[in-house]
Amino acid sequence: MRSVLIAAAVGLIVSILLTPLAIRAFRRQGLGQEIRDDGPESHLSKKGTPTMGGTVIVGATVVGYLAAHLVFVGESGWGFSATGLLLLFLMVGMGTVGFLDDYLKIRHRRSLGLNKTAKLVGQLVVGVTFAVLAINFPNGDGVEPASTVVSYVRDIAPLALGPIAFVILAYLFIAGFSNAVNLTDGLDGLAAGASAMVLASYIVISFWQFTHDCANELIEGCYTVRDPLDVTLVAAAGMGACLGFLWWNTSPARIFMGDTGSLALGGLLSGLAIVTRTELLLVVLGGLFVAVTLSVIIQVAFFRATRRRVFRMAPLHHHFELAGWTENTVIVRFWLVTGMAVAFGLGLFYADWLSFVGL
Repeated sequence: MRSVLIAAAVGLIVSILLTPLAIRAFRRQGLGQEIRDDGPESHLSKKGTPTMGGTVIVGATVVGYLAAHLVFVGESGWGFSATGLLLLFLMVGMGTVGFLDDYLKIRHRRSLGLNKTAKLVGQLVVGVTFAVLAINFPNGDGVEPASTVVSYVRDIAPLALGPIAFVILAYLFIAGFSNAVNLTDGLDGLAAGASAMVLASYIVISFWQFTHDCANELIEGCYTVRDPLDVTLVAAAGMGACLGFLWWNTSPARIFMGDTGSLALGGLLSGLAIVTRTELLLVVLGGLFVAVTLSVIIQVAFFRATRRRVFRMAPLHHHFELAGWTENTVIVRFWLVTGMAVAFGLGLFYADWLSFVGL
């Protein structure tokens, strides 16, 4: 438990101390956000706010994870795990794609960076590499970081996939969720706060799996997962990094996470779902991200079919802004929705365990 607290605390401290340094450095370099011309007019005043703050979130997460290990060097069972390193690879890889997107926006002084093809190719390379590696590296019990079976709160046996089908589905899942967090990152602190809550839920889930690991105890309801404690450390470091960044990103934001942060966080959340065997549960835990993405899909599809709009503006948070809600009202209420989704998702996870132990 000490290692979990250290990961979260170091991630928080590094993020909260490093972000103001990043703000000053990015401002000196002229790395300011370009604002969409078709967005809400109230957002035009945010033009020039330093962006690419996601570099701090990614860096603080990696440092938090490493610190939690280095503190216990020499103790029994110490060592980095394949699962933990794969999660960091996915986060850093998706963050790199986002960084290139942010850099091109700033360099060309426009609100669009990488074109859709280049962005999808980048996500494809990172996502497929993660998926392929995740179904290798079995531990001494033959358990790999990921399973080729579709999961909800644990693997759903009838939905077993072959390796190729799993890699394809994993890529779509990773790309879909990273883009979902990216779409949600439209208001100050919205994506950072919501991501912190979902990461907190994965601290609970992965630590529960660690204390009920089938490798250590053969009881009803145990979990066949690899390196659950290391997964907890990554989730804890990520949560701390988001909270530290949120100190400076809350409205009015002094820095934006940019695609660097949103793609990295979306990749991390999807990776956590894959390695904890809770892929479909993430749809519940991250219900806000799903709702925001669906609002864009519905808006585009309905407009193409009828030339009429369902929402005043998509993504969903802009609809409520144009409906008269202040930015802070939208943010806090969306955080509340995320909190309820997380509570409901954890309830489903715990109810599944109770069904196995007969309580």
